[in-house]
Amino acid sequence: MPKQKHKGMTIFAIGSIPMILVLGNSMLIPILPKMKSELDISQFQVSLVISVFSIAAAISIPVLGYFSDRFSRKAVIIPALILYGIGGLLAGASAAWFGSSYTWILAGRIMQGIGAAGTAPIAMALTGDLFKGGEQSKVLGLVEASNGFGKVISPIIGSLLALIFWYAAFFAFPIFCFLSVLLTIFFIKEKKTKKEPPPVGKYVKGLVSVFKTEGRWLFAAYLTGAVCLFTLFGILFYISDILEKDYQIDGILKGAILAIPLLFMTTTSYITGSKIGKRMKLMKALIIIGLLLMTGSFASLIFFKKLVPFFSVLVISSIGTGLVLPCINSFITGSVPADRRGFVTSLYGSVRFLGVAIGPPIFSKLMDWSRSGMFLTTAGLTLICALLCMVLIHVAKKESSKEKENDTLFEKLQFT
Repeated sequence: MPKQKHKGMTIFAIGSIPMILVLGNSMLIPILPKMKSELDISQFQVSLVISVFSIAAAISIPVLGYFSDRFSRKAVIIPALILYGIGGLLAGASAAWFGSSYTWILAGRIMQGIGAAGTAPIAMALTGDLFKGGEQSKVLGLVEASNGFGKVISPIIGSLLALIFWYAAFFAFPIFCFLSVLLTIFFIKEKKTKKEPPPVGKYVKGLVSVFKTEGRWLFAAYLTGAVCLFTLFGILFYISDILEKDYQIDGILKGAILAIPLLFMTTTSYITGSKIGKRMKLMKALIIIGLLLMTGSFASLIFFKKLVPFFSVLVISSIGTGLVLPCINSFITGSVPADRRGFVTSLYGSVRFLGVAIGPPIFSKLMDWSRSGMFLTTAGLTLICALLCMVLIHVAKKESSKEKENDTLFEKLQFT
C-alpha cells in the first residue's frame, strides 16, 4: 500500500489513466457530424471511427493483461500511453495534410485502440495490487468516477477544440498522454516481488481453473459491463446526431448537453464506490437496482421527444449506470489472486470495449429502423442483465469481519 503522504498523488495518477482512455471516444462524439460532412462519408463510416478504436482495444487487452501479470503494470501502461499519443498524432496529421485522410484516420485510431488496451483495465489491476479491503473499493470507485469525469469533460473539450479546426482533438491526445506518463512514472510505485512469473502453461491452467469455478457469475458481470457501455455510447451517438439535425445545436452548447447524463453517472459512481466497501449483498442489490433503473428509463424514452423531458428521463439511466459499474468493478477486481488479476480485469475491459465498439454502428442502424424499437431493444438488454445478475451472483449469507478484509472474494461468493 502506498505511503500515506504519497497516497493522494498515487490515486490521482491511477485516475489519470482511465480518464485518458475515455477521451479517445467521448471527445470525438461532438465532432462526428462535422467529420461526416468534411470527409463526405456515410453515417456508418463515421461510426467506425469509434468502433475500430474499441475493436483494436478489445483484441489487444487480453495480451497486454497477460504481460502486466508476467512483468509489471507500469511496464505495460507507459508504452501504451505513448502509442496512444502517437496514434492521435497520425490521425490529426492525416486529417490536416494527407490524401485519403479517412483511411489514415482509421489507422491512427487502431493505434490508439491498441494503446488504450494498456490503460484503464491495467489500472484496475494496479488498484487491486496497491489497495486492500474497503479502501480498494473506494479507490476503484474513484477510478470509475475518473473514467466518468473524463466522459463529462471530453464532449466539452472536443467542442471547444473543434472551434479551432474540426480535427484539433486528435492533436490534444499526445498532450494528455504525456501528462499521464509523467504522473505514472513519478507517483505510482509498484511492490517489488522476488517471485518468478509463472510459465505460460501454468498461467493458462490457473486462468482455466478461475473460469471453471467462477465462470457463470463472471459471464454475468462481463455482459453487464459491456451492455452498460454499449447503451452509453449508443445513446450519446444518437443524441449527438439529433442535437445537430433536429435542433441545430452545435459547438460548446452541444458538448455541455452531451455532458449532462455523464455528469449524473460520474457523481453516482463516486458516491457508490465510496460507500460500498466490501459488502457483497449491497453490491449485488445495487447492480440489480441500477439495471432496473436503466430498463425503466430506456423503455419510458419512447414517450418523450422534447429535449428537456427526454433528458430528465435519460438521467435516470445514467444514475443506474453509476450504481452498476463500481460494484461490477469491485466484484471482478477482488475475484482472483494478484498473479492472474491483470488478465481477468483486462478481459473485462475487453468486453467493455466491445460494448463501446458496437454501440454507435448498431444504434445508427436502429435509428434508421425505429426510434421506439431502438429504446425498447435497449431496455430489453438491460432487463436481461438484471435477471442474469440476480440468478448467477450468489452472496454468502454471513459476512464476518475477517472476510471483509480478505484480499479476494473467493470465500464470500457462492456460484451456481
